[in-house]
Amino acid sequence: MKRRNFIQMGAAAAGFTLAGVPLHILAAGKSGGVINAVVQPEPPGLMLGITQNGPTQMIAGNIYEGLLRYDEKITPMPSLATSWTQNSEGTVFTFKLKQGVLWHDGKPFTADDVVFSVDVFLRKTHARLRANLASVESIKALDSHTVEFTLKYPFGPFLGIFEVGSMPMVPKHIYEGTDFLTNPANAKPIGTGPFMLKEWVKGSYIQLVPFDKYHVKDMPMVESVYFHIIPDAASRAAAFESGKIDLVPGGAVEYFDVQRLAKLPGAAVTTKGWEFFAPQSWLWINNRKSPMNNIKFRQAMMFAIDREAICKVAWQGFAKPATGPFNSNIKFYSTDVAKYPRNIETAKKLLAESGYKGETLRLLPLPYGETWTRSAEILRQNLQQAGIKLEMVATDVAGWNQKLNEWDYDLAFTYVYQYGDPALGVARNYTTANIAKGSPFNNVEGYSNPKVDELFDAGAKESDPEKRKAIYLQVQKILLEEVPVAWLYEINFPTLYRTKLNNIISSGIGLNDSLGGAFIS
Repeated sequence: MKRRNFIQMGAAAAGFTLAGVPLHILAAGKSGGVINAVVQPEPPGLMLGITQNGPTQMIAGNIYEGLLRYDEKITPMPSLATSWTQNSEGTVFTFKLKQGVLWHDGKPFTADDVVFSVDVFLRKTHARLRANLASVESIKALDSHTVEFTLKYPFGPFLGIFEVGSMPMVPKHIYEGTDFLTNPANAKPIGTGPFMLKEWVKGSYIQLVPFDKYHVKDMPMVESVYFHIIPDAASRAAAFESGKIDLVPGGAVEYFDVQRLAKLPGAAVTTKGWEFFAPQSWLWINNRKSPMNNIKFRQAMMFAIDREAICKVAWQGFAKPATGPFNSNIKFYSTDVAKYPRNIETAKKLLAESGYKGETLRLLPLPYGETWTRSAEILRQNLQQAGIKLEMVATDVAGWNQKLNEWDYDLAFTYVYQYGDPALGVARNYTTANIAKGSPFNNVEGYSNPKVDELFDAGAKESDPEKRKAIYLQVQKILLEEVPVAWLYEINFPTLYRTKLNNIISSGIGLNDSLGGAFIS
């Protein structure tokens, strides 16, 4: 059977290089020091196989590891796997694991841990991965450091599901035969990553310290990382300004503060490290109800919205207008689709043709701070200028979740991650099978088109990139014509940091798996 080798381990054992030079060489004589970061909000837990919200991933992604990492082009890089091959049909993938890797309790990491993690633990605890594993027929340990995944059918984005937040490795010897949700190790995570949990003072800070037997030479290169829990955005901004905090992740301070803070002496800002997640914001439109069930009404909304103004005013330039359902960072994104430049006259014309009778619609802002409130206010003005009557309905996070879970809304702000590939992070929002109450992140709008379902299914099962590209171009054209949701902007989350911090972002998921390679100059 013909096999194709995709990648071999490079100069640095886990892909931590700068311009091809291993970081332990660049940082020679510069190790030590403490990084003080912000985490917002406080995570509910750090067992990454059970809890996958953003704050958990940012911290625990440096405690646990996946088989692969990804660069800013979403190209796979080695991590716990040093190399991998696939057969010509795209149905058998074989991973060679790194030798000499230890869990934090000193036990060796082996192929049995991979099989247990993926086929037993995560199939039960990780809903997003479970869906991505629908194509997997079997997972076998061929020897202590070789794992074979056999698929039922080709799954185009298969090599994109191995990052630490999507598929964290967990220790079989700790979890096998236990209640995964109540295992005591959940409170004291045991991974293979560069850092270990030292202390968690609830409401105050989470401290990570280096794993002294980490499998990458001379890493990590700092003495400790503190994630400080600071309740409000103004206080977080003040903590960075005063020097108490060195590192502020994207979204932790209001965007109108970012440029000011970045101009402080010894401070900088970057939008790198979000390429894999590709955050995309849109307005949920409840397709089940009139007038939102009319395509012309939804098209009118698209023409009425001033995306440029929202990006410039509310987001202070840290967002750019979305052109459709695909974020421009993910595979098979195309601009060869219908365009919706702001045009109030066109919006009014379509509104009249839709038969809209002037009823008042409920608009739910996203309760994540002032930036989202300002975005909602601009959008409300835009739609009202076209003749759509709106009532703003304020909620807290729990209330926002509940209303979307129960489809109790007319229009609602959201943003989701797209995970580098349309089969992983786009299809779930538009396919009929994902219309189900209880989640604010599936097909909440209730859109259903059998042709779109067919195309997304074909795109996922096709392994040829050119054929996938053609399939997803069809999908984008249909969705841009039928406008199931109103696409708003791609979010470029800014990370604030002290310039004394080096290499804080070395992958397409940024802080979530990069701190092992960070050093202080």
